[in-house]
Amino acid sequence: MSMDLNGKIVWITGASSGIGEALAYTAAKEGAKLILSARREEELKRVATNCKIDSQNYLVLPIDLEHTENIEEKVNLVIQKFGSIDVLINSSGMGHRTKVVNTPMAIDRRVMEVNFFGTINLTKSVARLMQKQKSGKLVVITSIMGKYGLPLYATYSASKHALFGFFESLRQELYNDNVSVLIATPGFINTDVSTKLLKEDGTPYGIKSAAQEKGMSATDCAKGIVKAIKNDRDHKYIGKYEIFSVHVKQFFPKMFFKLMRRMTKE
Repeated sequence: MSMDLNGKIVWITGASSGIGEALAYTAAKEGAKLILSARREEELKRVATNCKIDSQNYLVLPIDLEHTENIEEKVNLVIQKFGSIDVLINSSGMGHRTKVVNTPMAIDRRVMEVNFFGTINLTKSVARLMQKQKSGKLVVITSIMGKYGLPLYATYSASKHALFGFFESLRQELYNDNVSVLIATPGFINTDVSTKLLKEDGTPYGIKSAAQEKGMSATDCAKGIVKAIKNDRDHKYIGKYEIFSVHVKQFFPKMFFKLMRRMTKE
């Protein structure tokens, strides 16, 4: 069943930059009422202003997915403002660029906390509300690296693999409650996410990858995700030529991994 976002309550995490920011603008143009979440409140306010919607139709709600002990309080703030939640888009994420044997466990745990545990904690709270409503759409932004592992990105890939398993299971559990789940799987999107990748010492990598420079724009990615939401899709790959890597890996795994080792060689 298709969904019209006009007047719908749409909660977007990671809304301060990248795909999340682009999703905010795209959803605003569709007439959605927005909850914008990320760690940086000032950046969220900037995005809210750029959305050019009435202040009654949005809520800036800072959230740090590394620390979600008070997540029920955040959900209650949304309910106090809007009364319900129609769509949750999990767009927040954290990455790293480190070899497995050199990666401190603190970084492994931080990446998993943000990408997986924080994301599913928020999703559970919203899912319980949607069960009561007997309606809703849960969206998670994964990555093609959730379909295969690459050198230097092991824990990031693991976190995205985990999201596939969790949200595919959740989709089945919520089927009879009229709550659907979309797994959106972007390839290389032209954002600054690679500059924020954590190095072994926990500092940002600071270099934008060539693959991302040539990737799909965040705006086009957001349009693809919103279209998939409106069309009630269960899964959507979004990107350029790199999307076909999933099929290359499936049918020619030896060749695929040999090529990936070359591409990620330091």
